[in-house]
Parts: sequence; structure tokens; C-alpha cells
Amino acid sequence: MSSNFSIRAILCVVSAGFLIASANAQTPSIAPPSPAPPTQNPPSTVPAPQIPAPSAPVAAVPPTPMPFDAAVLKAANDLFSKANLTGEPDRILLVVDPLIDGNSGMQSVATQTMGQKIVGLVKANYPRFQVAPFTSDTLAKSPVVLIGTFTAINNAGLPQGPPDVFRVCLALADLGSKKIISKGVARALPDGVDVTPTAFFTDSPVYIKDASIDGYVKTCQTTKSGDPIVQAYADRILVASLINDATDAYNAKRYADALDVYRSALRTPGGQQLRVLNGIYLANYALHRRKEAADAFGNLVDYGLQGDRLAVKFLFKPGSTRFATDPRLRAPYPMWLKEIADRTVAAKACLEIDGHTSASGIAAINNRLSALRAEYVMDQLQDDAPALEGHMIAAGKGSNEVIVGTGKDDASDAIDRRVEFKVIKCDAPGALSTTRK
Repeated sequence: MSSNFSIRAILCVVSAGFLIASANAQTPSIAPPSPAPPTQNPPSTVPAPQIPAPSAPVAAVPPTPMPFDAAVLKAANDLFSKANLTGEPDRILLVVDPLIDGNSGMQSVATQTMGQKIVGLVKANYPRFQVAPFTSDTLAKSPVVLIGTFTAINNAGLPQGPPDVFRVCLALADLGSKKIISKGVARALPDGVDVTPTAFFTDSPVYIKDASIDGYVKTCQTTKSGDPIVQAYADRILVASLINDATDAYNAKRYADALDVYRSALRTPGGQQLRVLNGIYLANYALHRRKEAADAFGNLVDYGLQGDRLAVKFLFKPGSTRFATDPRLRAPYPMWLKEIADRTVAAKACLEIDGHTSASGIAAINNRLSALRAEYVMDQLQDDAPALEGHMIAAGKGSNEVIVGTGKDDASDAIDRRVEFKVIKCDAPGALSTTRK
């Protein structure tokens, strides 16, 4: 149920029976002159080949999870001890592109702690690596980049099983050779792990599967040592360093500095991405620049509509179809709804509005509640823009499409309690089809 943070040979071995026929040797006779016919042995009885019954497949034994600190250090020691750096200089420039949650793409207390522990380990045990800031100046020197993901998974590998451990994945990406030079993995127990998102990700109103984050995750999780760096990540690493500076400024409440750097990132090739647009909105809103914030949120809506999908973190009262009562949380909602309505009308789009809940609670109730919340949001949009009547449908997804899936019902899985706006095909003015674009 949503909380007050409410809003994926036999190898059959056949024993071949080889029939070996033994022929008796003929013995010559001295009388009569013509040889006697050879004496024949009685035929042998050869048993039929026996085909063994197929053996049942042996289930893979999942890795043994360990405490968080031990898992991080195991993965990091494997990573640096196995780095393929033959012929490289004694001092290797290393930068850390901040580690992220592998499901949501967010930075959290846990991922920040991982980064700090790894840097401390490198300085103490691997002096060959010289840790440098993640900046455009450092990237120009083609350093080795450390990336990593921390992902809630089911340890037994059950597709629908609840996430009960975290998978630590680390990779070293050499910008000089443009290849992965080492990997390190481990599994961590959830005890004592704080996956609360950092301020920027907690405050960000919009979630969209972003190509830059997807490239980061794939570079870490789908490669092996010697593979090329995923191109989508390599193409955006320069702007990622600017985003990191801006996000650090936002988390430190230096909103004017953050806004300046986010705007610089937007002008950089590859800068038209979710984190940048979210950052420009958040910094303007924190600076009480309401018109600029509304325009920035409108740009987020346009970005989502162009990609046919926009996910907004509307927070609802527990068990209710009404928005959360906290004034700080709900204050921007009227503006968000108006921008979504106006931009949808301007785009001449039709929408499927999907409500989502976290993984906690009874599935049937979550399904119904998520549908009612989607209908409530649809009604709000139609109040803002009557022209949308007949251009929207509402549906409830319950907890069938969770992103985090832990069911904590707090800031860590707020994106599981989201409302998604998916562009669908309009058959004609005032009529729509459930066939998506």
C-alpha cells in the first residue's frame, strides 16, 4: 500500500553398444582330402544399448551476500588487483564518476558511502592510482574512470522474487583505449544500508529513463574486461562532469551556482537530458523564481512528450486519492498540472495516464487505488484544459511496474508511487485509441 510518499543439453549421452563379432579360425583336416566345413560357434546374445535417463539441471548456487562494507571492499579489491594495465606508467590518473542506483539511476547515501570507501582503499593500498577530481580538465587527460552501480535484486534470481540483497558492480573504463580494463562484483546484505536519495534526486519531480544514465548502467553491468565502453556513456561523459558539479552545488544549497552550471551543461553537446532539465527547474524554484521555474517544468514536460513518456512524482495521502497535505510538497502541484495540460494541448497529443504504487500492501487494493489516483489526476488536467476531454484515458498499474521495488514507502522508493503520462495515438479529434505510438 502507498505511504505518505505515495504519488521490472541436456546432453543426452548415449552409450553406443558396439557389436564386436568374433569369427572362429578354421582348423584344417588331414582326411578326407577335402577340408571339413568350419565348426560354427552359437550366436552370442549382445544386450541392447542402455540410454541413461536425463539428469535434472543443476541450479546455480547464488553468490553468498556479505555485510555492506565487506562487499564494497571485496568488489573494489578485485577491481584494482585485476586491472589490466600492463605497460602503463607508474602513476595512473583515476577519476570517480559518482556511483548510482542501478534501477533508478539516482545517487543515494549508500552510493556516496561506497565512493568514499573505495577512494580511501585506493589511497591506502593502490598508490599506483592517483585520484583526481571528476572535471572537464581531468577528462581531457584521458584518465581511467571508476563507475559503479548498487542494485536491489533477488539473490536467488527469481524474476518475481522480492529484492533481498544488493548487487555491487564496479568497472574501470580507460578513456585512452576506450575499453573496460577491469570489473569487480559482490553482493551485500541489506542490513544497515541507507538508500535514501541525495537532495537533488529526492526533490526532482520528473523521472524518465534517460539515455545517459542507461549508458552508464550498461557500461558497468553488461560489459566484461576488454569490451569497449558503451558509446552512449562515452559521448556524454564530459557533460556528466558538469552535471556532477551542479548537483554538488544544489545539494549544498548553493542554488545560484547550481543554476549557472546546469545552464552551462545544457549548452554542452549531450546536455539535453533529464538531470539537466530537472536541475534548472529545481534551482529556479529554490530561488523563488516562479515564472522561470514554470517555464523550466514546461521544458521537462516537452522532453517527456517528445519521448512519448513522462513520469511525475505526485505524492498522495496514504490510502487516498488526494494529494499529500504537506504544503511544501504539494505547493508546486497546481503549476505542474497546468504545464502538463497546456503542453499536451499544444502538442495535440493524447495521453494514457497510469497510476503506480509501491510493492507493499495487498495487490488488488493497490491496483484499484492506483487507478483512482490516475482518474483524479486526469480530472485535474481536464479542469485546467477542457480541450483535453476525450483525449485522455486513465489506468491503474498497482505495483506491477516498480522501479525500485523495496516497498519501503519512503523517499528511497518514491518513484514507485508515480503517475506516468504516455503518449498514445489519437484516431481523430476528440477520439483516441489505446494503441501507443
